[in-house]
Amino acid sequence: MTANRPADAVPGGIPAASTGGRWLIVAAVLGSGVAFLDGTVVNVALPAIARDLDTGLRGQQWVLDGYLLTLSSLLLLGGVAGDRYGRRLIFTGGLAMFAVATIGCGMAPTVEWLVVARLVQGVAAAAVVPGSLALINAEIAPSDRGAAVGLWAGMSGATSALGPFVGGWLVDAASWRWAFFLSVPLALGALVIAIRHVPESRDPSAPRRLDVAGAVTMTLGLAGVIYALIEGPSRGWSTGTIVAGLAGVAVLLAFAVIETHVRSPLLPLRLFRSSQFTGANLTTLLVYAALGGALFLLALQLQQSLGYSAFEAGAAMFPSTFIMLFGSPLVGRLAQTTGP
Repeated sequence: MTANRPADAVPGGIPAASTGGRWLIVAAVLGSGVAFLDGTVVNVALPAIARDLDTGLRGQQWVLDGYLLTLSSLLLLGGVAGDRYGRRLIFTGGLAMFAVATIGCGMAPTVEWLVVARLVQGVAAAAVVPGSLALINAEIAPSDRGAAVGLWAGMSGATSALGPFVGGWLVDAASWRWAFFLSVPLALGALVIAIRHVPESRDPSAPRRLDVAGAVTMTLGLAGVIYALIEGPSRGWSTGTIVAGLAGVAVLLAFAVIETHVRSPLLPLRLFRSSQFTGANLTTLLVYAALGGALFLLALQLQQSLGYSAFEAGAAMFPSTFIMLFGSPLVGRLAQTTGP
């Protein structure tokens, strides 16, 4: 089934309060929500995973960082692909892949299987996350866009904060595997809504060729650096580990060179000439580095050092949910009137 532009759409975009606008926002929130949820729900499940699959801190780090590796390195490619081939097409394709990979995570018999499934999850999330926001920016009326983005950010952030709480309950009540299975019906729900209710859109000015070389070098460069940072402290700084880290740095430098020579780079380096762009991205990097690091370390500290159950650890991190859930839409409306 192919969704056409809703009947209540207007030339300036779809009103957020209309039926079509509500369906679109629900699809975007659910899609990004499952991607963020699986980034955090695993935190409180890590000790149980380690016991069940017989792994240590190194394996736990790969379970968490494998997902973030492919997500972060392919995020730009996912956004460009949506503009080029169709935002709804890439968004729904990512959701379908995410659901399959999540089932693979829940069925993993070994930690190696789980890490591979997490890598595939990250690839899928790299299509879903930018696609969800792109759908809002492309279709929602400009006058409603600030509030819609605020709601998207708030609900997506709330799923990140709810992840440890819900995941902890599932780990204690059933198994860590259900912490993954939780995302499957949400992803499938977002997929059905997007197919039925979200119109397709493209950017006519999008590049005709994707910067595959840039995507590959970014992924390999980050992989080398992350490998060294995980394996070095766990197994010692062997020659192979040091070489992997240095190779990763070299490939990231090659990525920067490639981006200055291709016709349609994933990341035009000229953007960094803007102090506003650079400052905003550095701020975002620091904020999410702090948030991600805190969630990972706090979950381990509460369970492995203080003896909390998985549910108790999730409950201890639950109050931040309310701040993100109710604060983000208000800030979105404020930014619409005062400037971000």
